[in-house]
Amino acid sequence: MKQPLGVILAGGQATRMGGGDKGLLTLGGQSLLSRVIDRLEPQVGGMALNANGGAARFSGFDLPVLPDSIAGFAGPLAGVLAGLDWAADQGADAIVTAAADTPFFPCDLVPQLLLHSEGMAHPLVLAATPDAKRGQARHPTFGLWPVALRDDLRAALQGGLRKVVMWTDQHGGREALFPDEVAFFNVNTPDDLARAEEML
Repeated sequence: MKQPLGVILAGGQATRMGGGDKGLLTLGGQSLLSRVIDRLEPQVGGMALNANGGAARFSGFDLPVLPDSIAGFAGPLAGVLAGLDWAADQGADAIVTAAADTPFFPCDLVPQLLLHSEGMAHPLVLAATPDAKRGQARHPTFGLWPVALRDDLRAALQGGLRKVVMWTDQHGGREALFPDEVAFFNVNTPDDLARAEEML
């Protein structure tokens, strides 16, 4: 398979942060989004940003900005679909998504997702970490997604599906287990941002 393209999901409404773009918050003198770009860029063949509203606020990042094609803030899967449609236009087979508010995700995210997709007709793998209560916790904004299933995903979203794992389970999606439980720590609240500063 060709190297996947990267799509950073920044389409959320950030209600717990008082609205606005979480990716533009500053952590250690750098925006969260810059930190995510720096981690993802070496792992993928090109990148875009999924975000809604005026694209000009992201002009400093020099990335294509992809709005959701499904109206009404349909969640991360709408961002995945926007990324898959963009990737199809680029001639790519797959994308890897990362969330704009998760600055410490693994530097081997893409290689591990690809490794766990071996032998799949349509590579579909979510990142997961150990979880004391459930055995493991899936991180649905971090995944490998096949361009071949984009029309199926579009139909599912148009039919009202919103839960990522319901769709991935329908297609035999796998998990790639990452041992570091805090790697996917994401910034949802001002307290989270303070904790992230301590983690630098």
